[in-house]
Amino acid sequence: MTAKVPDHTAMLPSGASMPLLGFGTWELDGSVAQESVTTALQVGYRHLDTATVYGNERQVGAGLRESGTPREQVFLTTKCPPDRAGQEIENLRESLQQLGTDHVDLWLVHWPGGADVVAMWRAFVEAQELGLARDIGVSNFDLQQLDEVTDATGVRPAVNQIEWSPLLFDVDVLAGHRSRGVVAEGYSALRGGTLEHPVIGGIADRLGRTPAQVIVRWHLQHDVVVIPRSSKPERIRENAEVADFELSAEDMATLDALGAP
Repeated sequence: MTAKVPDHTAMLPSGASMPLLGFGTWELDGSVAQESVTTALQVGYRHLDTATVYGNERQVGAGLRESGTPREQVFLTTKCPPDRAGQEIENLRESLQQLGTDHVDLWLVHWPGGADVVAMWRAFVEAQELGLARDIGVSNFDLQQLDEVTDATGVRPAVNQIEWSPLLFDVDVLAGHRSRGVVAEGYSALRGGTLEHPVIGGIADRLGRTPAQVIVRWHLQHDVVVIPRSSKPERIRENAEVADFELSAEDMATLDALGAP
């Protein structure tokens, strides 16, 4: 049942290796969430992404246990919403209880919101010092906000999870993350018309691949984390089966150009 899953990783400040391919769980609920996580791990994914606001941390943890995959082999991410500002560590402890683990590999500020992001970030640094999160990062931050929390605390976010796809490609955003030593992680890669785009579809047809596989591979070749999500076992497997082909430099440039204004 194992797929040809890529082994690309990003090195984080703690020394941990973050798989560039992860399994997203947004909008997966109840038994579907649990079964999808179990399937993903059995296929070969070793990175799970969830969040407090998804309401499925308990099911994600159950799916991990049901898969039989050792916890230490799985990179586990969850996120704290800004409305829990002032209660960050309490929120994380609740997440850990739901997930059935004593730590997460990555904990993210889910979005800046109206909270004092520097104060939130200080709490994240404390959680890391307590061993509750191996690495800490943010989501939906712009480059200025990355600098704000780094300058205030001396601790840079390990990761910034942002909406990303060929249609949103911005070379300056990517370069800004790299120059700061922040790993870029994309979400919603298979939404927003990407799967139906004729250019992406044309490359997929020529290579005998699905549009989703082309998009996932594009992320990997840019060293950007990608977290495709599906509840269909065949799609979960397909989306991961990208280790046995590469996009040419010409195809990469064509896909990059889709994000041009």
